Amino acid sequence: MIERVTELDSDDDAASFKSIEDSEDEAYHSPDEETTPAPATVTPPQVKRERPPRLGKEPKPEAPKSDADDSSPSVPPPPERFPKDEEDALLAQSNDLKVKANAIFATGSYENALQQYDQALALCPNYLDYPLAILRSNISASNLKLKDWDAAVKAATKGLDCLENLEPLPKAVPRPKAGDDKTAPLPEVTEVEEVTPALEARLAALELSGQTLDAVKKLQTKLLLRRSTASTQVATWSSLQSASEDLSLLLTPSLRPSLSPTDDRAVVTKLRELGPRLDDAKTREMAEMMGKLKGLGNSLLKPFGLSTSNFQFVKGEGGGYKSEEG
Repeated sequence: MIERVTELDSDDDAASFKSIEDSEDEAYHSPDEETTPAPATVTPPQVKRERPPRLGKEPKPEAPKSDADDSSPSVPPPPERFPKDEEDALLAQSNDLKVKANAIFATGSYENALQQYDQALALCPNYLDYPLAILRSNISASNLKLKDWDAAVKAATKGLDCLENLEPLPKAVPRPKAGDDKTAPLPEVTEVEEVTPALEARLAALELSGQTLDAVKKLQTKLLLRRSTASTQVATWSSLQSASEDLSLLLTPSLRPSLSPTDDRAVVTKLRELGPRLDDAKTREMAEMMGKLKGLGNSLLKPFGLSTSNFQFVKGEGGGYKSEEG
């Protein structure tokens, strides 16, 4: 099984790419590094304050709307922010812990790195979506190395949720249910987005973050790669479907340019390999479900001296099925 995930950006140069599944002992990708400079001297805040709600994540209760307001989409108000000096201090402390965690990650001490990332996450103001997404991506990478697949999926999903405030993931057209090609990438919905208050809010948030749209999309690809890797390892029917959807999104026109040639080939290969695995997982889980239902039926029929073997389903003339005692 081949999966390639990008290393995170460093402050000085572009990171390289490493395979993560060619062997169990091969080094995993290093954690993401953000380029936000820290202030030269900062004084940590002495009084703890309750974090303000994140943009679009914890909206305050809204007053009832009139019928005239139903036609216009609601846009959450801008989040309450810390004073600039306090925000800079918190972000500087969070970045220091992240750098320390990156160094620990490089030594292979993934549990210790994960603890440092968690501390950095606790210090980062919860309205700074891009730095939060970076930390979530690093947490996902650490959990992948620890083979905690569910935690890796959860962290990557939260990272993608953060970036939704800056740039939503592309929408894909669902494949037809019959005769579909499970290995083909999902076509992207290409629409001209109307300038709405919601779009204006996203553009304002992106400008305020100090990041470019390309940087956001590059981080989205990393999070999708990590989530698809973890979902594939979970190996249930639903998780494999999720992995297939993530890999298909990576091949949409808006995200594919952010993939390296190596990652692009790996995504195409992985998507092709998932087709048979999806069918096998569906057949296996359907058989397991029928086995459980049969066991339940036998437990209910046992007091009457019967079992499910005494009954069989016969297809009727109208196309339905009826139960007949054997």
